[in-house]
Amino acid sequence: MIAEANPVARPDAVRTAVVVAAAPSQTAQGGEFLTFRLGAEEYGIDILRVQEIRSYEPPTRIANAPSFIKGVVNLRGVIVPIIDLRLKLGCETVEYNTFTVVVVLNVRGRVVGAVVDSVSDVLELGKDQIKPAPELNSSVDARFITGIGAVKTAGGGDDGKDAERMLILMDIEGLMSSADMGLMND
Repeated sequence: MIAEANPVARPDAVRTAVVVAAAPSQTAQGGEFLTFRLGAEEYGIDILRVQEIRSYEPPTRIANAPSFIKGVVNLRGVIVPIIDLRLKLGCETVEYNTFTVVVVLNVRGRVVGAVVDSVSDVLELGKDQIKPAPELNSSVDARFITGIGAVKTAGGGDDGKDAERMLILMDIEGLMSSADMGLMND
């Protein structure tokens, strides 16, 4: 339930798009996912973790913070750390542009911002559309991949037939509250 209908179409107008936030992740059972892009990959996170979507504004840098922590912003009186998911997940860096947004998340009672290349859509995936996360060798950290969503795109194939795109479903709460992030106190 995003207030701004299509933030990608009007990135300059994406100041705040409010989303309902509350309950635990529904990945295994399906549910609604906010989809976003990091480079060429498309990711999905539980919509219930999303508080709002904002246009990117340069944060205030924090000395000695890891490179993926871009700094902090003041969001209506709350100091919010801003994490660049591209850097955190080891993606190639991309220049910030008018499509770059910050997805403001509510993670374990704490507000955190995640910089992404663009927000795509809100999709509802049924249990049958979600496949288990692949088993990868130990050099790849797949702890925060909860599954792969298969999304059919009508007429999206090269031959004009239906195509299927893959959506990497992330445990954004687990990622943001992991010990190496240093954001949550347990």
